[in-house]
Amino acid sequence: MRSRLFSLLLIFVSGHLLACTGEQFDDTSIHSRKEQVENGLLPSYYFAGSEPERFSIHERMEYYNVPGVSIAVINNGEVEWQGGYGVVENGTNAIITDSTMFQAASISKPVAAIAALMLVEAGLLKLDDDVNDYLASWEIPQNRNTNNNHVSLKRLLNHTAGLTVHGFPGYAVDDEIPDIPEVLNGEYPANTGSVYNDVEPGTMWRYSGGGYTVLQQIIDDVVDRPFTQFVQEEILNDIDMRFSTFEQPLSEQNAKHAASGHLADGTVVDGKWHVYPELAAAGLWTTPSDLAKLAVVIQRSFNGEDNSLLSAEMTQIMLTPNENNWGLGFTIGGSRHDPFFSHGGANHGFRAQFVAYANSGRGVVIMTNSDNGGDLIGEILRAVSDVYNWPDFKPQPLIVD
Repeated sequence: MRSRLFSLLLIFVSGHLLACTGEQFDDTSIHSRKEQVENGLLPSYYFAGSEPERFSIHERMEYYNVPGVSIAVINNGEVEWQGGYGVVENGTNAIITDSTMFQAASISKPVAAIAALMLVEAGLLKLDDDVNDYLASWEIPQNRNTNNNHVSLKRLLNHTAGLTVHGFPGYAVDDEIPDIPEVLNGEYPANTGSVYNDVEPGTMWRYSGGGYTVLQQIIDDVVDRPFTQFVQEEILNDIDMRFSTFEQPLSEQNAKHAASGHLADGTVVDGKWHVYPELAAAGLWTTPSDLAKLAVVIQRSFNGEDNSLLSAEMTQIMLTPNENNWGLGFTIGGSRHDPFFSHGGANHGFRAQFVAYANSGRGVVIMTNSDNGGDLIGEILRAVSDVYNWPDFKPQPLIVD
């Protein structure tokens, strides 16, 4: 009897302690917040003096003709919940799950930036050196724009290197795929122009996927492993991003987990998706849950709580805004006291968004398998902001005279 009473008391005390340690342990509250997000999608604007109209996620998926969406929400420094909605491919019954992989597109860039900063901390790269000192398989062409200044790693990461090529369209699965020197030289079978300085390094901000492809070549030349293997072993595996890979094209095994991309009219991309050899710029396949794990590690690193990838000092450098509010890999927003780091992604047939607050342990990752996903992502982001009382991403009132 005494043993049974002790067990009951232990259960009561344990439950009381869990209830008092924070609402992340309250499954009822989590379920309620999830439902509020799912049924509280918000427009960009509403008329002042009225309440903004709210929609369910399924209503807006149908409205925007988006077949599938996956969401992971971070709260109190933890991945609080994940939700999958819709299907992997139109015309099928294969539902979106926590393990469904999407193309992250340009959200690949901050992952590549972390890899580069790890090499800086290992003493293999320096932020301000001329990157041609590290390149062996290819070099940035020298011209009048590089006479007085050089392309540095820091300038590659914050888009001030003055390099050409904004982004990449990818390749059909049955196309001949170029290697990285061919991409950088704009040589067949590459489908984009050459990467070179048409602006002096350090004189202006301009987004450059070409610059991140140079970064990919630097990592290939500096480490004793290919970029894909290095990032898989040192980042993705290290923090248990188990449904993430820079493998391009996908293996048969990984393809089983992949969502198909869709055009604006709902048709499936030929071959289901495009192939992106420009890995650092656009090549990551992943899930919102995996990217949310990465966001939590960055948050903890920024605050000196988990420095398994980068030191607190280096993470703070990464998240310090430079020109046009860009850090090293992320764009930085919010207030000085509560900044957020973010990045969007747009590959052929896919759209995605990553937002996380550096200090307050909050964030969201949203991924879709449609070219129409951008507007839907905005409405979901505003719903998350509303339910979790974020300081940013609220719908704006319209004042009518």
